[in-house]
Amino acid sequence: MTPVRLSVMTAVSCLGQGLNAHREALMAGRSGLTPCAFETVSLDTYVGEVPGVDAVQLPDHLCSVFDCRNNRLALMGLETDGFADRVREAIGRYGVHRVGVFLGTSTAGILETELAYRRRDPDTGALPADFRYRGAHNAFSVADFTRAYFGLQGEAMVISTACSSSAKVFAAAARQLALGQIDAAVVGGVDTLCLTTLYGFASLGLTSPQACRPFDVDRDGISIGEAAAFVLLERGENAAPAGTPMLLGTGESSDAYHMSSPHPEGLGAQYAMTSALRSAGLTAADIDYINLHGTATPANDAAEGLAVQAVFGDATLCSSTKGATGHTLGAAGALEAIVCALALQDGFVPGSPGTQTIGAEPALAYQLQSTRQTVTTALTNSFGFGGSNCALVLGVAA
Repeated sequence: MTPVRLSVMTAVSCLGQGLNAHREALMAGRSGLTPCAFETVSLDTYVGEVPGVDAVQLPDHLCSVFDCRNNRLALMGLETDGFADRVREAIGRYGVHRVGVFLGTSTAGILETELAYRRRDPDTGALPADFRYRGAHNAFSVADFTRAYFGLQGEAMVISTACSSSAKVFAAAARQLALGQIDAAVVGGVDTLCLTTLYGFASLGLTSPQACRPFDVDRDGISIGEAAAFVLLERGENAAPAGTPMLLGTGESSDAYHMSSPHPEGLGAQYAMTSALRSAGLTAADIDYINLHGTATPANDAAEGLAVQAVFGDATLCSSTKGATGHTLGAAGALEAIVCALALQDGFVPGSPGTQTIGAEPALAYQLQSTRQTVTTALTNSFGFGGSNCALVLGVAA
């Protein structure tokens, strides 16, 4: 594929608000996970909750349609690191019809529906009159809100393929840029804590009673997090200043092995990684760092480890940063692409907060601590329920 530049990016997670907060936390190996105290949830688990989301006020003209926790977190992200100003500059260059919106989420504003069910009419069971499905629960809500926030009138979509959602939007946007349908794209992901997610993963026996420990010999489940992560993608790699993060390749696959378990040998993951390398015109030996999907469940980490070993062997440096942020589900792909971009820009390999003793299977060059090191190319993995897999290859402009 023709490389696409990441002109500006931003992230909000339990590590903090903005890129600097994430840089500092990742270099220090600090985790933002805390015991779950979200809403009325009574579960023995850790979560990555973002402080202050409920205090965010949407603009008056958007509040009556779009107010929900997911869109409030989206707004926190859009207004961080000067991201919104840079998007408006792009709109000024290209026009409102030529900037697309491609976002990923898994549950959108479903919390609003959960809260609305508590207020049903005791006689009829009807949901309250102020409940807004379209602007909250609807998966398209976060893209619709972002589009309205910027006054955009061009192409917009939401991809909801569980934990690969906001990695796949990079691929979708890159295709539209290559076709000439758009000149720039707001891409990313937003997912927020809700009762359905927390109790749902707990019912599957996938949540851990401790802060998650990816690839640890004693790993026993995930820690769910929330995040908003946004990138402005633009064509024009020749005009990108040296050191600008670039999207070099994308790879997608669907192994459809099982609804909630990966193929035990990670075949779909292998296809996604090899496709991303082929798309970028690179070989496995060209990759300096891999940000693993690394959820900390026994089955997922084992399958991913086998897949990575099959493609890369045991020499490529890799880590999982979910021990820092938690598993941010539909936002994880974009958040971890930004982690890779920071590694490329700042010259470091992130460690794996929470992991103490690396499991024996399979052998990988798994990094426990962050280290200063030049990184020129990176690959990030995102794998979702139902076998929806995506890998992205990033580099820097020369």
